[in-house]
Amino acid sequence: MGNQAKTAITPTRDEDYPGWYQEVIKASDLAENSPVRGCMVIKPWGYALWENIRSVLDDMFKQTGVKNAYFPLFIPKRFLEKEAEHVEGFAKECAVVTHHRLEEGPEGSLVPAGPLEEPLVVRPTSETIIGESFSRWVTSYRDLPLLINQWCNVVRWERRTRIFLRTSEFLWQEGHTAHSNPQEAMERTLQMLDIYARLSEDYLAIPVIKGEKTASERFPGAVNTFTVEAMMQDRKALQAGTSHFLGQNFATASGIKYQSAQGKEEYAWTTSWGVSTRLIGAIIMTHADDNGLVLPPKITSAHVVLMPIVKKPEHKNMVADYTDKLARELRGICYHDRKLVIEIDDRETGARGWDWIKKGIPVRLEIGPREIANGSVVVGRRDKGPREKESMRRNEFVKKICSILDEIQGNLFSRASKLRQANSVHIDSKDAFYDFFTPENLKKPEIHGGFAYAHWCGSERCEEKIKEDLGVTIRCIPLTGEKEQGECLVCGSASDKRVLFAKAY
Repeated sequence: MGNQAKTAITPTRDEDYPGWYQEVIKASDLAENSPVRGCMVIKPWGYALWENIRSVLDDMFKQTGVKNAYFPLFIPKRFLEKEAEHVEGFAKECAVVTHHRLEEGPEGSLVPAGPLEEPLVVRPTSETIIGESFSRWVTSYRDLPLLINQWCNVVRWERRTRIFLRTSEFLWQEGHTAHSNPQEAMERTLQMLDIYARLSEDYLAIPVIKGEKTASERFPGAVNTFTVEAMMQDRKALQAGTSHFLGQNFATASGIKYQSAQGKEEYAWTTSWGVSTRLIGAIIMTHADDNGLVLPPKITSAHVVLMPIVKKPEHKNMVADYTDKLARELRGICYHDRKLVIEIDDRETGARGWDWIKKGIPVRLEIGPREIANGSVVVGRRDKGPREKESMRRNEFVKKICSILDEIQGNLFSRASKLRQANSVHIDSKDAFYDFFTPENLKKPEIHGGFAYAHWCGSERCEEKIKEDLGVTIRCIPLTGEKEQGECLVCGSASDKRVLFAKAY
């Protein structure tokens, strides 16, 4: 322990991964727990991340013809009851409003009053209430396809919560579409899955596996659920986005009908798809290290921080002028469809460099009288060691800033890809499978095996057996990969394709 390098985050990933995760959030000033159990306050540095993710996704959606709308937070309980599987899947997570006001009670307390005629559910998701609107908006095949998205919050009363990963209230987008035929609806379902994969890989620098969920893991009421799955640094899987083909289930329950070109009344075919602030948790657990957060430049809250160094009062104005002029020049540069966001930190504290390292900003610049005399800047990059810096000519830095950021983005994706590749295995025997996921066989207590590709017969009983024994689930049936004959890990029955097993968040 005496020779171990000191880190900014304690505990480290190896010592206590969940504790490390919480400390990274605290040290980077992303968010904090709210006075309301299971809820979070997203602070400006964290909310800027969500705004950037939202901006990228919103543009992708609109390029495919999707339009934004907004629907009520409160859903009549009878709406959820229309689709049996849906209400069963969400019933235990629902927050319910039963009264519409408070009145003064004993000793100045406030008590609920004015019972509602019908309880209102605080939306856990909006299929049912959007379906009601669709049923009024759609009358003819000419009204289809109907392509709608909303950005909003949802509430799911979670028993165990963790900031960004699983909270009682979180932010998300939910897309809902209606179509005149199943082929078009399925194409839309897979198109949105591709968008989520592109967001994850091209912007968040997180490699993902696209696949279909098993029947037991589907969205309640869906015919098919598709997912993008990512590996975190503790080797657990995280579901980074889902897209659902709902068939005619919700259309039938909500009465979304239209007159076809042949004059026949038909039920529409619908889809839904969404991602949430859980993606910020994915960024943390994919890229952060024992010195704090590491942010991909394409969605970072800010790109560069300028830190003027002034040791003598007579140098203050000179350094400030040099810094301000450089900041203005950098702010005029466009990087992947948005202007560079530049911070200036002129605090007189030796801790500011570490503060920005912990916040994960991609590039740090130090500027003092020596740099001004040489026409240079001292550059620190977050994808390199905290003490690894280089001097660059000022004009060269301005010219190369976008390529530097692209290099950081590429390095983060490469690191995450190498981690996943090193911890993904093909397994053919039950013994080897159980060894791979058995905690006492793992070298570190916070590491959870990895991704195992193995054969499964399709039986829910065999799927549940593995879940009961190991806490391991089928994350998806990958959309890529050739047919391959094999035997189910549990029962030995025939299988023609490997599925992805992992422990998951």
